[in-house]
Amino acid sequence: MSSVPPARGLRVPGIDWLLLGSVLALSVLGCLLVWSATSGSDATAGDGYVIRQVVNVGVGLVLLTVVLVVDHRWVRILAPLVYVASAIGLVLVLVMGTTINGSRSWLMLGGLSVQPSEFAKLAVVIGMALVVAERTEGRWRARVGLKDVALMLAVAGVPAVLILAQPDLGTMLVLTATVFGVLAVSGAPRRWLALLAGGGVTAAAAAVAFGLLADYQVDRFLAFTDPDLDPQGAGYNVEQARIAVGNGGLLGQGLFDGSQTRAGFVPEQHTDFVFTVAGEELGLLGAGLVILLLAVVLWRALVIAANADDLFGRIAAAGIACWFGFQAFQNIGMCLGIMPVTGVPLPFVSYGGSSMFAGMLAVGLLQNIHLRSASGRQARMRPPSRVLVRA
Repeated sequence: MSSVPPARGLRVPGIDWLLLGSVLALSVLGCLLVWSATSGSDATAGDGYVIRQVVNVGVGLVLLTVVLVVDHRWVRILAPLVYVASAIGLVLVLVMGTTINGSRSWLMLGGLSVQPSEFAKLAVVIGMALVVAERTEGRWRARVGLKDVALMLAVAGVPAVLILAQPDLGTMLVLTATVFGVLAVSGAPRRWLALLAGGGVTAAAAAVAFGLLADYQVDRFLAFTDPDLDPQGAGYNVEQARIAVGNGGLLGQGLFDGSQTRAGFVPEQHTDFVFTVAGEELGLLGAGLVILLLAVVLWRALVIAANADDLFGRIAAAGIACWFGFQAFQNIGMCLGIMPVTGVPLPFVSYGGSSMFAGMLAVGLLQNIHLRSASGRQARMRPPSRVLVRA
């Protein structure tokens, strides 16, 4: 007689609730801050903005869920299509895009505006991760060499050139920092990282010296070095943002009661300068909460990268952390006057559909990597089932 004990089933691990909770909290805070920033002079317009932002969050969560539940093999299969689609979007921007604030970065599709450069950040991350994974996985003592670095730079170079042609300097800075982080995580030789950093500084200096930047971009950098240089012109945004944040004190003036926000002194306060609303109306504690939630998102992304079972997952997760981290630092830094004004949104907080959708897709990919790595560990820990045969 044979007796087969029931095999212990593989426990399906849960998603990273701390990551998801932090993203949801940031999104809720963002909706409140957008509502406050846009309802000062026209309540109807304010309601319209917040309703659209709530819809953006809802659509973003649907996209997050789709990426989370899809088989991880499809993520790698679809990665080239995502990259090609983002490149086509960037080309269409140059052909038929709309210019806003000096940058030709938006496609108007009926009543919907799309910014392809936001999706290009995710496309570059997964494209570079796929290149490294396909070339090194399965090799004995595989190392990232010159040819691998060249291919990764080529993957990043096509969107970078198209973004520079818009020109969108803020997105280019974020993309540059992200690419550098991906190269570092992938194991690129340090000498190549040093050469790339030196080349980037040289290229930036040459762009300024030969007048390749637009006048308003040069003025923004000059205002960053000396905000009092043109307080009513290029330095106006920085000066008003610093005043708004300083008005908040420890506890803030109260949601919907910020004096600078109510008066509309800070331009683009629902998008690029939404952090000033948190600083003025929620104070140091509220603004600190926003920073803390962003830090939790970065921490969980790095943990997911460290625990990933495959090279693609590790590099993709680390690249997303670099993207979120530098973009948040750039946005908050320009609101505090420690970074130049470049017009990048605060992840999950600023108003805008493209930024929200791209961010939620990235979080969905992080959750997908987390689920796969956790399932792999559970499978390895499960003892093999035994078949006992008794006569």
